[in-house]
Amino acid sequence: MKKLSARRRHPLAAVVVLLLALAATGGLYAAFAPAGKAQADETAQSLAIDEGKKLYSVGCASCHGTGGQGTSDGPSLVGVGAAAVDFQVGTGRMPAQQPGAQVPKKKAIYSQAQIDQLAAYVASLGAGPSVPTDSQYNPSGADIAKGGELFRTNCAQCHNFTGEGGALTNGKFAPSLEDVDPKHIYEAMQTGPQNMPSFPDTTMPQKQKQDIIAYLHAVNSDKSASPGGLKLGGLGPVSEGLFGWIFGLGALIAVAIWVAAHTAKAKKS
Repeated sequence: MKKLSARRRHPLAAVVVLLLALAATGGLYAAFAPAGKAQADETAQSLAIDEGKKLYSVGCASCHGTGGQGTSDGPSLVGVGAAAVDFQVGTGRMPAQQPGAQVPKKKAIYSQAQIDQLAAYVASLGAGPSVPTDSQYNPSGADIAKGGELFRTNCAQCHNFTGEGGALTNGKFAPSLEDVDPKHIYEAMQTGPQNMPSFPDTTMPQKQKQDIIAYLHAVNSDKSASPGGLKLGGLGPVSEGLFGWIFGLGALIAVAIWVAAHTAKAKKS
């Protein structure tokens, strides 16, 4: 009896075994689950890069080179980042229809999924600005007045003071910013496409970019109001004032001549 009682397990032994089993299971999950998720993300990224490379070979390599190194017909894409691809291809500027002083905006020929794949491939060639998230370019709660100050200081010289666009030198132009997607405006400020200088976050913080986007939405969208009436293309106070002087004063002179002529006829009769 003493021998049997010596072999009898402690009442808490089963509880200890269960806790050890749970701890081991949790440890295994902690060790392998994150690694499995990271591996899945890496595999998905690799697939996106492979698909993007195929699209690039067909639609981009003839101008930008087979490895994105650039040619005489197109600049290098090494280091431009995913944001530049999302902007250029998303706005239809790329692939370009023909060479010229500037590539105009047109209807996009790739789906957003294909654009993401192209962006993943170009991003793999060298580090550059990534595609911004909604929280980065969403203008909700931004300071419209501050955005106007920033726009007039940094952008109005080319895009006009309400973003209507304007002519530059040698056949180039600053495009109109009317109803441009906020994401594309943010990407343009990040990457500096074509003739535009770049404004990275070190030069123009995210908050200031959001203020500018809010300002453009207020003054140059389908919901914008024109308190002064007909804005004559938004060319600015000098151009619109000159128009008023030439045509307004001209009309007043014509009316004065007409009144004087009829008054003279009435006196003669």
